[in-house]
Amino acid sequence: MVEVNIKINGIKYKRNINSMMRLIDFIRDEIKLKGTKEGCGEGECGACTVILDGKIVNSCLLLAATLDGCEIITIEGISNNRIHPIQEAFMEVGAVQCGYCTPGMILSAKAILDKNIDATEEEIRESISGNLCRCTGYDKIVQGIILAQSKLKNN
Repeated sequence: MVEVNIKINGIKYKRNINSMMRLIDFIRDEIKLKGTKEGCGEGECGACTVILDGKIVNSCLLLAATLDGCEIITIEGISNNRIHPIQEAFMEVGAVQCGYCTPGMILSAKAILDKNIDATEEEIRESISGNLCRCTGYDKIVQGIILAQSKLKNN
């Protein structure tokens, strides 16, 4: 067992955990946030994407014990009890199908738009390249991110 202090969605968590516990298991099992999904468990699909200290990561590949002192944002943490403009844009353009990839896609979109609100379509496509979707074909997702850009610019 190892003690870990992790800040998730603005809340500090101090836990004694198994040193081999993955971040996704810490998020889903220890603190009971279910928005982060496990798809492949190998870092290939992006369903488990979270933002770690401002960068997108696959939570299935990281050991929680190595993240002492880090700050993580999950899909539950992108807004304060309201729909985030990215989520709103995804709904407006129909970028959500089965929804399994959606949390990871939205967090990848947030990461690029936080870094560059004027990202080009090419940069947007690159930013979501680690997130697989089997339903939408990506065009509506990209349209959603572009719409989210304008919504965020006008806020």
